[in-house]
Amino acid sequence: MDLVALTLELVKAVAVNKDSVNVKEFPSDNENEILIEVMIDNEDMGRVIGKNGKTANAIRTLVQASSFLDNNKYVKINIESF
Repeated sequence: MDLVALTLELVKAVAVNKDSVNVKEFPSDNENEILIEVMIDNEDMGRVIGKNGKTANAIRTLVQASSFLDNNKYVKINIESF
């Protein structure tokens, strides 16, 4: 599965403002790394990160596991608000 699409679906499942969720992949300096940027509404920041970052870590774990099934690259996910 496409890692960007998987990240988008996971974040949309948690966010209230689903239309404002934007996920993009950016090139990385390291060829064994994938950088994914998640832009969400400021109101959804607490929901997506979760208490002590547990929700964000769960999203990262699922996307990382999917990456290891396909191409064995490290995934770095940054969550930002606008």
